Amino acid sequence: MAENGRYAVVMGATSGIGYEVARLLAAQGWKVGVAGRREERLRLLMESCENIVAAKVVDVTDVHAPAALLDLVQELGGMNLYFHSSGIGFQNIALDEAKELPTVETNCVGMARMVGEAFRYFAGRPEVEGHIAVISSIARTKGLGAAPAYSASKRFTSHYLEALSQLIRIRHIRNLTITDIRPGFVRTPLIEGSPFPMQLAVGPVAEAIVRAIRRRKSVVTINVGYRLLVFFWQLIPRWLWVRLRIAA
Repeated sequence: MAENGRYAVVMGATSGIGYEVARLLAAQGWKVGVAGRREERLRLLMESCENIVAAKVVDVTDVHAPAALLDLVQELGGMNLYFHSSGIGFQNIALDEAKELPTVETNCVGMARMVGEAFRYFAGRPEVEGHIAVISSIARTKGLGAAPAYSASKRFTSHYLEALSQLIRIRHIRNLTITDIRPGFVRTPLIEGSPFPMQLAVGPVAEAIVRAIRRRKSVVTINVGYRLLVFFWQLIPRWLWVRLRIAA
């Protein structure tokens, strides 16, 4: 493995943003290892892109998933970028436990499990230029009554990445960058059939994400419209926000 090479692992590569980012990275010359729960989709990715050279079935909710990640890294030949796009979400006004708890398990516990393993990988290899980029969401801005666990899980993700960015300074880790990627509503299977406004095509979103990774940004909100929306959301006081009936 080249110390400052271009080896990327994409977790959650079987659909949506992860799928498109994996293809873009491969097209730009990265050697890419892909992971997700659907073996057939992983196989198709490898067959369709020359530089997608390794694949592994990984479920981030499985306690053995970190070991599977390290196996994938070994098969790939190294890792310089860990891109995490594995997440689920639901509108859940009924507060159905069968939707709330898996969302927390995947988006919070699973994310921390895998990002933590990637962090330890890079921290233990100071000669390797490392980068961890994770999809959070603009939903992290405020608690959304229509999607309680989802919005809370994205807040957790964003704070976790902020904490790791500070931990890098505490531990004097000089070879690692953390990027918090905050898309708005993207037309992927996650929101398929929903009436959410301002839906973005996944292709341009993936291109913006890859640009942010290349520039090693710490935080990026996709796109200008959503940056404005988030700005105004942040101005709304809590007492007023909880009185707004925001639901698709």
